[in-house]
Amino acid sequence: VRAVRGLLDFLYLAQYPCHSSDTLSLLDEALALFHDNKQIFVDLGIRNNFNLPKLHATRHYASMIRLYGTTDNYNTEYTERLHIDFTKDAYRATNHKDEFVQMTRWLERKEKIVRHDKFIRWQLNINPFTHHPHPPDLSFRRTQTLTKHPSAKAVPIQRLISDYGAIYFREALAQYIAQQNHLNETLSRQRLEDLAANVILPFRSVAVHHKIKWVSVNAQGHGDPCVTVDSVHARPGHAGSSQRDDAVPARFDTALVNDGTGDSVGVKGYRVGQIRTIFSIQQRDALSLFPPTSQPPKHLAYIEWFTPFSSMPDSRHGMYKISRFIRSGERVASIIPVSNIARSVHLIPKFGPVAPRHWTSNTVLEECDTFFVNCYIDRHSFVALR
Repeated sequence: VRAVRGLLDFLYLAQYPCHSSDTLSLLDEALALFHDNKQIFVDLGIRNNFNLPKLHATRHYASMIRLYGTTDNYNTEYTERLHIDFTKDAYRATNHKDEFVQMTRWLERKEKIVRHDKFIRWQLNINPFTHHPHPPDLSFRRTQTLTKHPSAKAVPIQRLISDYGAIYFREALAQYIAQQNHLNETLSRQRLEDLAANVILPFRSVAVHHKIKWVSVNAQGHGDPCVTVDSVHARPGHAGSSQRDDAVPARFDTALVNDGTGDSVGVKGYRVGQIRTIFSIQQRDALSLFPPTSQPPKHLAYIEWFTPFSSMPDSRHGMYKISRFIRSGERVASIIPVSNIARSVHLIPKFGPVAPRHWTSNTVLEECDTFFVNCYIDRHSFVALR
């Protein structure tokens, strides 16, 4: 486990878009952790040796980064791209007979045109290149989006309980309403429950969304198109299409939730929860339930909580261990603004000596009690959950 952790740490650290002496030291430490523990693979007969050129090359990464910059400055994609410019486009410009001479002449003329264009721009004092004075950093700029229209316009609260698993939806929403109406008070749990008992919901259904997306933001100003980089789903199961009889299972993803004090790096101020329902309240109902100075956000979510993060991750694999947050034998849930949801989270079940055969990808969140938060699922997780 320590050997694999060292290699994974090395791979993610090597992908950083900027480096310091500290990060390069971490890079060397991660590689040393792998080499110190790799003998286990030989002892178990998995490998005979580690005489691999790519593995040997990892010893030079830190020095090469110091000399030539971060690893995103050089890779094999450049030669692949030049193959299009220097070969494919050049060949298409010929009559496909005695092509090498024609391709060479075509490339020479293209280079002369480029040089002449640069000379003209220099004479006219035109700078065709945009200067970016700020180097890239480790922040991941993304924006949260939901569809303009809900996935279901009016889902009865009883169906939220039965199909979405939002068992304490009424109670959680009543507590959220009571809390928003008494923001200037420090409410004990008993006091909050007493106030919530007096809340009467003037509606029997809510509009529901089944998906939250995060799209990339043009952080470096290159005009890159926005692409979906992350998403969470909260939808019940439903019957399959007419052509296929198999039903589509329910999907209620887990997410990292910011309590308002979380930073861009680290787990302090964050907690993991399972999203059961993403919903919105009609404006007329919100006006009757909330004070004018504390109207709720447009989108809210019903979350079932996991235990808070411990002070330190596991020393062997570097992942935090969490479990379902249970109080009086029941799962603890609450209503939060959707804007507090930072990103999706991948949980690895704690299998034990033998993996139960009845666990499946669709049921493991309900069957398993303890999980590890996977910080190796992508680069953003590696930076944020360390």
